[in-house]
Amino acid sequence: MSERELLAQDIKGALKRGLFGLSPIAESLVAAALGLIIGAIIMALSGFDPIVAYAALLKGGFASTYALATSAARATPLLLTGLTFAICVRAGMFNIGAEGQMYMGALAAVTLSYFVLPPGLYQIVGILFAMTAGALWSLIPALLRVFRGVSEVISTIMFNWISHFLAFYLIAKILVDPARSSQTVRVPVAARFPILIPRTDLSYALFAALAFAILIYVLLWHTPTGYEIRAAGLNPRAAKYGGIKSKRTMIMSFLLGGMSAGLAGAAMAMGTPPSYAVFAGLSQIANLGFNGMAVAMVGRNHPIGMIASALLFGGLAAGAREMQISAGVPVEMVGVVQGVIVIALAVPELLRIFRIFRKRWPRLFGRRAEV
Repeated sequence: MSERELLAQDIKGALKRGLFGLSPIAESLVAAALGLIIGAIIMALSGFDPIVAYAALLKGGFASTYALATSAARATPLLLTGLTFAICVRAGMFNIGAEGQMYMGALAAVTLSYFVLPPGLYQIVGILFAMTAGALWSLIPALLRVFRGVSEVISTIMFNWISHFLAFYLIAKILVDPARSSQTVRVPVAARFPILIPRTDLSYALFAALAFAILIYVLLWHTPTGYEIRAAGLNPRAAKYGGIKSKRTMIMSFLLGGMSAGLAGAAMAMGTPPSYAVFAGLSQIANLGFNGMAVAMVGRNHPIGMIASALLFGGLAAGAREMQISAGVPVEMVGVVQGVIVIALAVPELLRIFRIFRKRWPRLFGRRAEV
């Protein structure tokens, strides 16, 4: 059997087999049940009724059109920042830089206010600006990793801080709104994503996020390029013997991830009423990049699974308020329960990634390399 056939068999097996003898879906269901049970125990020990609390959480996140729209609106950027992390994990890399790449994408979308374009081009140009900005911001850590051996974990974290303070400067000095110094200039009306459901925050940015997720799925699972990216992540030595160029796959995974994060920034700047701007404190977009990593873990770093995962996170965020109002659960306890559920759901994927990276860096684990 050739090296490529062995590698294909390795990829197929790694995707299908579960860590505990269960299918990935079954593992996720078991993990979700365990997280809910642990969360219920914590609430019960703290003097709150877990049944009432969970009923309020479901009501606030999924029980009405408004609730579903709110959940989907909050899920939109999380799906895209989660894809940033997931694409690189599939290539055997850890891109922690979705936060900074998203900032650059959001600010690039805001610059549309300085251009005069035909109405039909504003949205397209805004998306292209944002995705290009995110991709370029991700390219530097990728090149440092490929040509200088700099850890992408360290470089992307550093670039998050650089983008953080650069964003503050641009908002305060360059892109500032003359009428409101606390925010950037507003995105032109012609560039804004239309609201999908009246009197909600859900815009047509949702369709852009879904389309990009499906595009990434097709690319990774149904094209030779995607096969090379996944192969390099699962077994880099075998991929090398199979003729796959690891440097190219690394750079490509970072560029795709940066494009996704940039699109997340565009979705927030161009599709979030009523401001359609970026605030001085980055309040409406802060931490979406980091939360996207959890979305990726829960969704098993699979674009389709992450659609459901992002909606779950959006529902948890939307239902938190109802949980406080109807069940009387304080915000701190709501955060604890949400964290327990998320950790339980993420554990199977964390263990899978650990198993794959044992093959990638065997010396860290006192093992010989596997081919």
